[in-house]
Amino acid sequence: MTETRDDRVLVTVQPSVFRRWVAILIFIALGAVLIWVAAKSANSIVLQVAFLGFGLLSVLAADKIRRATDDGIELTRKGLRTISGTHLARVENVEKVDRGAFAFKPSNGFVVKLTEAEDPRGWAPGLWWRGGKLLGVGGVVSAGETKAMAELLTAIIMDVLPEDFDDEK
Repeated sequence: MTETRDDRVLVTVQPSVFRRWVAILIFIALGAVLIWVAAKSANSIVLQVAFLGFGLLSVLAADKIRRATDDGIELTRKGLRTISGTHLARVENVEKVDRGAFAFKPSNGFVVKLTEAEDPRGWAPGLWWRGGKLLGVGGVVSAGETKAMAELLTAIIMDVLPEDFDDEK
């Protein structure tokens, strides 16, 4: 299968190894503390069950983050997708890219406002989330990489990206 001009990857965002493992370890530590509190608490069986349940959920969340951040996000002239192939958004459906300080966005990332909802809601903790007409990109990723991706996406939707931008020399 040959790669077309529209399928070439312009920029890739991948989770930082350090940030990825810090996030995983924080959730594991939270789970361990909650399970320990459940074991040491003798006051109420209801509290013990609650602490144990939230502790187990924290450990499961750590595993979900571990699996999700093993991926990355690619920007092509067609749109945003994960490295593993999950479609996130088509360029022609992007209305606005917001990286502002007061934007409802993930850490170190940006939010994309879509003209219409594309796929069902989705979430890869530490990497991206999608709900309705909003797509958030960021989390345990480098702020510089997401800034470059947001700027390129903005240039593509404003149709100011040169045609030969991604030509190999």
